[in-house]
Amino acid sequence: MKLKLVFLVFFFQHFLMAQVPMIQGHRGCRGLFPENSLPAFAHALKIGVRVLEMDVCISSDGQVVVSHEPVMNALYTTKPDGNPLLKSEEASYNLYQMPYSEIKKFDVGMRGNSLFLEQVKMAAHKPLLAEVLALGEAFRKKTGEAVYYNIEIKSDPKGYGLSQPAVDEFSKMVWAQIQLQVKPAYVMLQSFDFSVLKFWHAAMGRGEFPKVALSALVTRKNPEAVVRDLGFVPAIYSSNFSDVTKSVVDQAHELGMKVIPWTANETKQMQALIDMGVDGVITDYPNRAPKIP
Repeated sequence: MKLKLVFLVFFFQHFLMAQVPMIQGHRGCRGLFPENSLPAFAHALKIGVRVLEMDVCISSDGQVVVSHEPVMNALYTTKPDGNPLLKSEEASYNLYQMPYSEIKKFDVGMRGNSLFLEQVKMAAHKPLLAEVLALGEAFRKKTGEAVYYNIEIKSDPKGYGLSQPAVDEFSKMVWAQIQLQVKPAYVMLQSFDFSVLKFWHAAMGRGEFPKVALSALVTRKNPEAVVRDLGFVPAIYSSNFSDVTKSVVDQAHELGMKVIPWTANETKQMQALIDMGVDGVITDYPNRAPKIP
């Protein structure tokens, strides 16, 4: 336990000393640009975000694709023939059964998103994780400012072998891409699937993976339950912002976890969370943040 705490202190001292903003751009900045797209990540950096949050899935040819779902989403996807993807067709376009060369032909931005009316309508595709990391690192080299990456492994036990590889294979594919461009200290790895977090924790303990900050994504699960179910203390407790109270924040901090809730989109919501003492906020609208240090 002492070694774990030393690592957590080191990581977050580095995090705070670098003056990293607490605001994380959810899927880039989904409220403003097509989600999980290169334009969204570029715009987030432009307006001051220094923590890029994203999701990753795997294609049939083993490419790590930045996508929230392991299927094409009918809400905003246009097929290569120019027709909108229908809800009834989603299951037919399983990314894990499609080579990336085919995935890239689908547009995910021209139609906009009816849930985010401020979102710019523009041509966009699902990029590779390598492309997003390259974009962030190019910005870092140009400006000298640190860029952090909060990467969610989109994993579901029901999808093992169907819409994703096994947890160990999935994790190794993701790390293989990260290590080519980014130092571990600038990486947060998050997941709702606790099997993923347990695998990374064990792999780090064996020295197979370097130390990165693990973030437990949860819905209606308190900090004590997270530690109990994982069997270790993750670096970050990340729940729906509506479930966060001052008591939850204090409990997480006492256990040794930072608190970074998702997805607060109104200025008042973000300010209330900051007043409770959270360590970060994930938002679709970083432009609405009350403060970006």
